[in-house]
Amino acid sequence: MTWLMKSFVLPLALLFSWGLKEEGAQACTCLPMHPQEVFCQADVVIAAKVVGGKADGSLNPIKYDIQQITNFKGPERLFHAIYTPSSSAACGITLTNGVDYLLMARLQSDGSLYITSCDFYQPWDNLSATQKRLLHLYGLGCDCKITRCASHPCGISSRTECLWRDFFPVKPARNFACIKRRDGSCAWSWDFSFKGR
Repeated sequence: MTWLMKSFVLPLALLFSWGLKEEGAQACTCLPMHPQEVFCQADVVIAAKVVGGKADGSLNPIKYDIQQITNFKGPERLFHAIYTPSSSAACGITLTNGVDYLLMARLQSDGSLYITSCDFYQPWDNLSATQKRLLHLYGLGCDCKITRCASHPCGISSRTECLWRDFFPVKPARNFACIKRRDGSCAWSWDFSFKGR
């Protein structure tokens, strides 16, 4: 290999290698999930105001200081902070100071609260009144399975499934909760006086 060829091969190899790292670094992907599924998998679901926090420029998780407002699920204790990966490539999220959020997160072994972009987080004011009320129903359906329908036709294979078909021109499934009824079957409900049938 001539000197001229060597001088081009090394930079090209480095550029290619760097490109692969960049592509891999942007590899945070999450399966589409209904908010109720995230609720059921979360260790903690709270409404909280972000009161501080920032990245320190390292690979350490970002710590956001929070002021807990309401506890919808999880241990009866006040959380004062929530952590997230330091970059969006690692599924980190960005929260805004002074904003109230609904946060569905996981507890770490040290008792700290951790959230990623694959979990659920939304400014409280962006949620509809129906979605806020559903937080009190979601726990009634954690034994049910929400099956996503990506194309027509589709169906369910058991009585304990609810079919999620948000692409149809009907009221979105995110405005419903999949609830277990008294007969053991599961069905979508938006009725907040739901007692099962």
